[in-house]
Amino acid sequence: MEFSFNEEELMIQDTARQFAQNQLKPNAQALDHHNDRELFLSQVKQLGELGFMGINIDSQYGGIEAGSVAFSLAITELARGCASTAVTTSVTNMVAEVIQAVGNEEQKSYYLPKICSGEFYAGAFCLTESTAGSDPSAMRTTAVRDGENYILNGSKIYITSAEYAGVFVVWAVTDKEAARGKGISCFLIDGNTDGVTVAKAEDKMGQKASATNEVSFDNCIIPATALLGEENKGFKIAVTELAGGRIGIGSLALGLGLEAMDYGKAYIKERQQFGQPLANFQGLQWMVADRYTELEAARLLLLQAASLKDDKKPFSTQASMAKVFASEKANDACYTALQLLGGAGYIKEYPVERLARDVRITSIYEGTSEIQRVVIARDLFA
Repeated sequence: MEFSFNEEELMIQDTARQFAQNQLKPNAQALDHHNDRELFLSQVKQLGELGFMGINIDSQYGGIEAGSVAFSLAITELARGCASTAVTTSVTNMVAEVIQAVGNEEQKSYYLPKICSGEFYAGAFCLTESTAGSDPSAMRTTAVRDGENYILNGSKIYITSAEYAGVFVVWAVTDKEAARGKGISCFLIDGNTDGVTVAKAEDKMGQKASATNEVSFDNCIIPATALLGEENKGFKIAVTELAGGRIGIGSLALGLGLEAMDYGKAYIKERQQFGQPLANFQGLQWMVADRYTELEAARLLLLQAASLKDDKKPFSTQASMAKVFASEKANDACYTALQLLGGAGYIKEYPVERLARDVRITSIYEGTSEIQRVVIARDLFA
């Protein structure tokens, strides 16, 4: 594993850092309080125009071919500015990578340029259902073949970016008689397709500017050409691509943890009690030292997983290790930062309150911490 970045990776990291500091960070508090959809989407579109929606996508389809390490670096920096924007970027990249990995030439040529350019504000990953969360093989959404079409019925929940996504990657049961996980197929569905209904955005604890919606399919007719990959072999697609998505969410968590700790560290250097700065007290120094050590370890785990992915080596276990560690240590970091601020940390005027709410979901979505441990243990005991 390389411990230094190439020129392109450094440029992407720096561009993401500047965009986060100049564009995202000044607006993050307002988006959290007022949910200004127009402002949010304008920022997302700018990221598309800068190339951040196709970081690991081939240039022939409008991507920048920078790789997974660059993706991790970019998401970490964007999260420091606005977690809602970072998760939209992460999931959209995941959707693009699904299409690139499994799609045929017609599908790739049609959808990828629209995602990479920002013409589509986002892509949506429609897997989770009310009865199929950590166990997606239990899904009930169906796709029945009808001549040259499929007819979809069912619903998905907790879908990031659903209300403004240009394309949905949707999983559905196509063979009810097959063993669980064996009769599932994957489809590409345009966001404006008849029979698709997107419910109002959920009222969430954090990451409020990013829409999370239920998506329903009511006798939704799609052409057979919408099938992504082979029929009845879609479950493997979901499992494979979720591993890459975990690098994104782990990187997002890392960015939140670093932003919170940087703010907390600066605060205790200025805040005085007992006639001296709080930063002079060893108890607080050790709290800060522990959190930064953990976040650095998280960063290295994420880069290891990303590097393995770039080298086309097995990385699923490493991605789960990185995701569970980064998300849990970022939660610790945000709550430590809140503690460093004392009462001020609990007030919305200070960003740490928002960061603590934003980070909580990172140990839940893209696979809970418990599921990551299942993945890791299966590999260890194989």
